[in-house]
Amino acid sequence: MKVFMMAASMRKDSYNKKYIRVAASLLKTSVEKVNIHEFEEFNSPMYNGDIETSTGVPEDIKKLSNFINEADAVIISSPEYNGSIPGTLKNTLDWLSRLKPVTLKSKPVLLIGASPGALGAVRGNLHAKIPFQILGCYLYPEYLGLSKAHEAFAEDGSLKDKDQKKKLEKILQDFKNYAEKLTSK
Repeated sequence: MKVFMMAASMRKDSYNKKYIRVAASLLKTSVEKVNIHEFEEFNSPMYNGDIETSTGVPEDIKKLSNFINEADAVIISSPEYNGSIPGTLKNTLDWLSRLKPVTLKSKPVLLIGASPGALGAVRGNLHAKIPFQILGCYLYPEYLGLSKAHEAFAEDGSLKDKDQKKKLEKILQDFKNYAEKLTSK
């Protein structure tokens, strides 16, 4: 299985970048390939039909679409902005929806997230669920949020709390099993 992974955050020291790196390191031993990318690699203007008509879908979005197409499954770690999906992630999904066939259609997708708050970005992932489902992906029904993310990482980038690591390992294994069932059909 090939897995595309990305943190939907542009901040250099993003907790979600740290979290997706931990997830990637845990997953690397049990899948064929992990393809991890930085969100800022895929810059795009705010979606505007006039831009699409005049210049088409941005090249960075096409590049992202190609990476997703090459993967069997997708894992995104997303922050929560004011209790909802980050505008940058929603904008990226809006652009991806303009490519036909839709890149995420029939892809297994896992949403995880990290936040300094007590809910660990779960509310943001609940809001993100809608556009992902509209795009036709197979959204894994469980979420994992890392709360108090500002205290969660050791200096080497690993998770300090062994229970949090076990929770992440479990959801990754469960998602892998889910994705394998879907992609073997």
